[in-house]
Formats: sequence, C-alpha cells, structure tokens
Amino acid sequence: MQAKPYVREISIRADAQFDEDDYPFTIPAVRYMDTIVPHADVTFFVGENGAGKSTILEAIAVAMGLPSEGGSRNVHRDQQEVSQLHQYLKIVRGFRKPAYSYFLRAESLFNVFTYIDQLGPPSKPSLHLRSHGEAFMDVMLDFGPRGLYLLDEPEAALSPSRQMAALSAIHQLVQQECQFIIATHSPILLSYPNAKILQFDGTGITEVAYEDTEHYAITRDFLNNHQRRLEQLLADEE
Repeated sequence: MQAKPYVREISIRADAQFDEDDYPFTIPAVRYMDTIVPHADVTFFVGENGAGKSTILEAIAVAMGLPSEGGSRNVHRDQQEVSQLHQYLKIVRGFRKPAYSYFLRAESLFNVFTYIDQLGPPSKPSLHLRSHGEAFMDVMLDFGPRGLYLLDEPEAALSPSRQMAALSAIHQLVQQECQFIIATHSPILLSYPNAKILQFDGTGITEVAYEDTEHYAITRDFLNNHQRRLEQLLADEE
C-alpha cells in the first residue's frame, strides 16, 4: 500500500461556529473555503499578498501538531501568536502517518535556526554561518523519506538557481513517498509537473492550470516585453 497522501482533505468543521466579521474569516478564501483535497505529491497555494494562503497553511501546520513558527514537532519554544483557524479545521488524514513532518516558513527561519543551534552538538556548524539560502537548502536536503512538508513562501530565501535546485530536491523526495503543500509566488516552483495549484482570491479557492496563474503570465509577459513594460512602469506622470 502506498503511504501517501498523509493529508487527504482539509475543511472547516461542520459544527464550527464563528463570526464572519472576525479575522481570519474576513478573508474570502477562508470564509468561502470548501473542502481542499491536496494532491498526493505536491499542492501549491497561490494568490496575492493577504489572500489567505499562508494563514490556511499555518492553520494546517498547527492542527497537525507542528510549531507555528516553523520546524518539526521537536521544536519546543514559545511560539508566535497565530489565528484561531486551526481550531475550526477538520483534517482527514491518510491511512499511514508520515515518518517525519516539518513546517518551514521563511519569515521565522532565523528563530528556528537559533533554536536548532542551541540544541545541536557543539561540533555541528551553526546554520547562521551559512547564507539564508544555503541554510534553507541544508534544512530541505535533510528532509527524510515518507514525510509531510509544509513550506510557506520558500522562494524568499532562494535565488532563481536555488529555486531550481529546490525543485529537484522536491522531486527526489516525492519519489520517496513525501507529500508537499507549498504557499508560493514562484513561477519556477509552480512548474512542478502534475502538481495541484489552488488559487486564493476574493471568490474563494479554485484550482487553476500553471499557464493560467498570474505568476506565470506576468513573469512571461515581463521577460518577453521587459523594455516596453519598464517604459510603462517608469514613465513620468504628466
């Protein structure tokens, strides 16, 4: 029996009672959220800043017992304040538990690295001695097989070439029965073959094809017409 998927469905509990005027239910993607069925391999959350993708990813992580600031279940430190969304989630899990789980969020990676340094053996080099991108890749390359990995905007730490390296690492881990749910703005990461891409916007959450994402369309248009776009963007107002 194949181990995956470790997360089969994500939804708001049928008995949940909440005020739509309270955060995070003021976010349309949260308020109108139907059942999310992640891909067994890779699922991407995409959308504008504030669309709710990181909020829902964080709630999934906390509901799965992972620290809100990021890391594995072994990270025991005071966590940053989070929304109460995780309390309203119903997560249908797979038949088998993942051997390893990790929530990686770029915005609090520094704090997690500090915690790892405090716990790690003195002989192990500090992750703070590496660049942000190098340290990120070190963590990712340390991911084990049969794992569930939630990544929040990983491209924030990575150059385009490192994003391609991350894409390769993700593929190797998928072949080792790993499942990924990733919130991202990166058209490079979004190109992963056969991934499910969920668009977060004012109407809720809908599945879209890679070529139909704004990330792909805007990036392609800018690269193909960069001189014209620069003239438009930088034109002096009359």
